[in-house]
Amino acid sequence: MAPDRRRHRGPHPRDRELFAERHHAMLRQAVAEFSWLLTRGYPARAALKLVGDRYALVARQRQAILRCGCEDQSREHTGLSAVAPEQCAGHPVGIDGYNLLITLESALSGGLVLTGRDGRYRDLASVHGNYRSVRETDLALELLLETTGALNPSRVDIFLDQPVSNSGRLKTRLAELLEAFRWDGASEFNIELTPSPDRILKEYDGIVVTADSIVLRRCSRSLDMAALIIRARVPQAWVLDLGHPRPGDCDDDGTRW
Repeated sequence: MAPDRRRHRGPHPRDRELFAERHHAMLRQAVAEFSWLLTRGYPARAALKLVGDRYALVARQRQAILRCGCEDQSREHTGLSAVAPEQCAGHPVGIDGYNLLITLESALSGGLVLTGRDGRYRDLASVHGNYRSVRETDLALELLLETTGALNPSRVDIFLDQPVSNSGRLKTRLAELLEAFRWDGASEFNIELTPSPDRILKEYDGIVVTADSIVLRRCSRSLDMAALIIRARVPQAWVLDLGHPRPGDCDDDGTRW
């Protein structure tokens, strides 16, 4: 595999075409049907193939459907577990480091950010076991630290996947940035390399920051910090909501969905 030499976490070259406005209604319907199948016990792989083949979706569109869909039970649990930013004061906050960072990098560089059926913001960046910082990394980290500190939590635990390349360097950079930031009543910040952040966050005794659907199904309290930061600090971001059909969505023949 060739090394990742990207300078930005920006959009895929075909994203403007694959996610053009003319496709939005069809993609939202695909998410709805995929979620309907998941709710009724269909395996995700089989459900995605069924829906993807029906709408002749290419691989990247199918990945978006997979990222945005969820069964009814997961959507309900995520909604019930969601906390408002002001509810973080005085409580521990555990952050899925790469999960949040890569979404912020994508938003800052003009990449596509999706809103799923559960309302959470997610990226479509392809980073699997091999992380390389980009031009937006420092700004994304600064926004993460500033926003988290402003919530006045009792403690902040940032978990990074130890098996992912360059995690040690990212931990060092986070520590350097922390030295440059001081808030009134500054919270305690911990940066931890761990083989599995998911395993820790599922049982975390505090408020969890992640868009990982498996973790969201297990944790008792969660915050969509990606949405919080992007709405407030990256208003120009390309955010596409595929999780909620619009009243005007219809088939090519005019049949409303």
